[in-house]
Amino acid sequence: MVLLVHHSISPQSRKARIMMAEKKVLFVLKQEEPWNMSKDIQKLNPAKDLPIFIFDGHIISGDYAVTEYLEENYTTPKLLTGDNLHRAEIRRLCDWFDKKFYNEVYKYIVGEKIFKRFSSGQSPDSKVLKAGTNNLKFHMEYLDWLAERNNYLTGLEFSLADVAAAAHLSILDYLGDIDWENYKNAKLWYSKIKSRPSFKDILKDTIKGVPASKNYQNLDF
Repeated sequence: MVLLVHHSISPQSRKARIMMAEKKVLFVLKQEEPWNMSKDIQKLNPAKDLPIFIFDGHIISGDYAVTEYLEENYTTPKLLTGDNLHRAEIRRLCDWFDKKFYNEVYKYIVGEKIFKRFSSGQSPDSKVLKAGTNNLKFHMEYLDWLAERNNYLTGLEFSLADVAAAAHLSILDYLGDIDWENYKNAKLWYSKIKSRPSFKDILKDTIKGVPASKNYQNLDF
């Protein structure tokens, strides 16, 4: 049995949870607030980020390490598929969402709406939110283009790229910041992701004091 220290607002944690559900890894969750991390958890990961993967006295911390460990040690189903070039494209898109989307959208919108509220009790800065919303449009246009070309983001098969993208977008979807009607191809892609069994627990996530958008749990939205 695996213990995953996570938080529902952490896209890296969501990615690990979706991966483990796809690979049918049995795990339990321990929620830890990233803006108020306990000293015990900080000892487990001095970098102070989530998720933290604990099993049989072993500790693996951080997004990249956990992702690689899961893919290397739980090989059914594979989420890094295809030949070397195809796997490189999957990794490129994972990097896109885990770094570029995270820095240009997540930090602006989720940082203002959630982290600032719970860490310091401050209200969001409208200028920062506007910048994040403008950045989100660019990313959604790119996602829509990818979804138009492929059944999934890198081709016919569901892959780690889809996991990474959905982990990030699901948080923005929870907050109601995505106008899916403007991105029909991305909407169709996301509806397929939401319908996967591995995603059902993600759709049950709640953030205390922050209600989910009306279509967050709706598979046919």
